Amino acid sequence: MQNAAFESVFSAMDTCKRCFILTLALAFFLIFFENSGTTVFGFTEDNELTETMVEESLDHSPYFNTRKYDVEDVGDQDWLMVERNGNQFVVNGQPFYVNGFNTYWLMVFAADQSTRGKVSELFQQASSVGLTVCRTWAFNDGQWRALQKSPSVYDEEVFKALDFVVSEAKKYKIRLILSLVNNWDAYGGKAQYVKWGKAAGLNLTSDDEFFSHQTLRSYYKAHVKAVLNRVNTVTNITYKDDPTIFAWELMNEPRCTSDPSGDTLQSWIAEMAVYVKSLDAKHLVEIGLEGFYGPSAPARAQFNPNSYATQVGTDFVRNHQALGVDFASVHIYADS
Repeated sequence: MQNAAFESVFSAMDTCKRCFILTLALAFFLIFFENSGTTVFGFTEDNELTETMVEESLDHSPYFNTRKYDVEDVGDQDWLMVERNGNQFVVNGQPFYVNGFNTYWLMVFAADQSTRGKVSELFQQASSVGLTVCRTWAFNDGQWRALQKSPSVYDEEVFKALDFVVSEAKKYKIRLILSLVNNWDAYGGKAQYVKWGKAAGLNLTSDDEFFSHQTLRSYYKAHVKAVLNRVNTVTNITYKDDPTIFAWELMNEPRCTSDPSGDTLQSWIAEMAVYVKSLDAKHLVEIGLEGFYGPSAPARAQFNPNSYATQVGTDFVRNHQALGVDFASVHIYADS
């Protein structure tokens, strides 16, 4: 069923975005660690799904390299921006293959000297097995060890912790997908933006007004601007100019259940993707969706994990057709 779902996506989306789903969803998310070795699912040049054992074959594969990088091995002149060329990621005109992992907690761990070393350890281990991209949070809104304590008010020490994360990723040649806000309450999320709005006197009745209220949209845009224009205190490189950043993610798992039609979320995505590109035309942009089909593809609703998925205000095909969105991703949770 999963392969059928992916096939149905490709028939509905433009060619330029097709391989990005394959690359991110199957190479980035479908990496399983087993006792017998690391099993990686990827695609051959003929787009056939293949399975290989890392220890036996990755060192001989053009797609992966398990060699641990020396810090001095690649100079800044060789550390170039990841771009898209048609239906492929490229660096300096050469194909770039995503082989990655998700670790949301890096900034918070870096903000505490007792756990900061775990950030370096993680990147070192990731580099040693050939991983190339890490997805992590560039937000922590209004909660414990918050990055953004209130709208546009930041804790400089926590921002320095994010600087450290980016610098360590560069050190070990790991690219970062930086997510800019959460749909869920953890790390603040859209609920915190609504709390800030209420504290400012706004008449708000739903957390979903994060997507529609112009003041809350302005709060989010201000955060985006602050992150993209941040000058890293370790590397002295502005985030929007740093090739270490693979892509900006608009939101972790956006949902707008108050509008199942998807129009509200589509409007937000369209505005924010273009806004990010207006500040930073160099980096890639993705949405952060879970991957549910919506009203624009009713025949494909059978591939959703449940019937409720069509009622959360997302529309995988339509959402990814928004101007400024460079590639698609899905969130895959192993059965437990």
